Amino acid sequence: MSETEGDTPAGGRVVVARLAETRWVLMASAAAIGGLGLAGGVSPLWQALAFAGIAAVAVLAPHRTARLRKSEAKAAAVIGLDGHPARELAEAVPDPLIVFDRHGMITNANAAARAAFGKLDAGTLLTLRFRTPELQGLVAQLLADAGGPSSGDYVEKVPIERWFRVAGAALGQGSGLFVLVFKDQSEMRRIDRMRSDFIANASHELRTPLASIAGFVETLRGPARNDARARDQFLQIMQTQTGRMARLIDDLLSLSRLEMKSSSAPAEPLDLKALIDGVVDALRHLASESGVEIERVYPAEPVTLRGMRDELIQVFENLLENAIKYGQDGKRVVVTVERGQGAAGPRVTVRDFGPGIPEEHIPRLTERFYRVDVDTSRTQKGTGLGLAIVKHILTRHDARLIIRSTLGEGASFTVQFPGK
Repeated sequence: MSETEGDTPAGGRVVVARLAETRWVLMASAAAIGGLGLAGGVSPLWQALAFAGIAAVAVLAPHRTARLRKSEAKAAAVIGLDGHPARELAEAVPDPLIVFDRHGMITNANAAARAAFGKLDAGTLLTLRFRTPELQGLVAQLLADAGGPSSGDYVEKVPIERWFRVAGAALGQGSGLFVLVFKDQSEMRRIDRMRSDFIANASHELRTPLASIAGFVETLRGPARNDARARDQFLQIMQTQTGRMARLIDDLLSLSRLEMKSSSAPAEPLDLKALIDGVVDALRHLASESGVEIERVYPAEPVTLRGMRDELIQVFENLLENAIKYGQDGKRVVVTVERGQGAAGPRVTVRDFGPGIPEEHIPRLTERFYRVDVDTSRTQKGTGLGLAIVKHILTRHDARLIIRSTLGEGASFTVQFPGK
């Protein structure tokens, strides 16, 4: 009975495996020895002895297993990493990174640290450059604990306020060096602050009409129960206040929808002059009630662009309604449409001739709930969200809002669309 592979002794299997692994070397050696024999230089006996010697070396030579080769590759990778200087590794870190010694003196700072904090010369005391108690305490703790991991917050006040989360640790063991890594948290803090301000402002805007309605309800159920004149007056005020809350909620929902689909690309071809004509016709009754005349200045040629029709109608309704309400002292509003020139696309300007806007308020007009005059805005049934909605919509269209104003001469709001 013939032996199966499983019955082959372990030593025999090793020999067979080693011969199979070196088969190409053995074949090349046999060819070379045979060539020498044909040339008449080597007898058959010596040829056999030479081949047997090569085969023995192939079997008995140290064996590089797959595991050994993998280990060698891993070691080579480590050697490749160690071959890079520490300065290069620090420069590759995108966050500000500062290395200092046991005396608290800066030894190195990467490019991100120099960009964030300016000049950081070697030999500068860390506590002289970063003077906040929180960071100085963090450095003192690192030095006292011989580099045990520590973390804390650091705030830069100038030129702009920036928040950093700082992590510190020893650099290796026994090196006498320590490292601080700064993670910029400014955008996260700004968003948190905006969220808090938004909730506070929205709560305030809703609480005021609710308190008014609750007071009138209590009065109608008590002292004014049988007073028909007071009842009619109070009901009219309550209706006005509920309308204000409804407008506020509608604007909040509009902002929410715009933020959820902020990446949608405007693709519908639009006739800009026809779109603005529709807005002017829709607001003609408000202009008549306010004693304002709307003038239109259009080019003779068509003015087209690609955009979201409903959203752009909302933009120009907001701008034109504001011009009518807050510029009614001037008795006229001019809407100008211009074709694109050069790399710029078409532009639309809504100008009123009212009292104008103080210069210090202009940069903040598109903030949520921001008002130049709170009492006037509420009298005009404003929610403080109109220009914030305009800004969101124009951002979706890659357009921008340009606001100019001179006190006593009115204000202009220009929508500049991008070129094709």
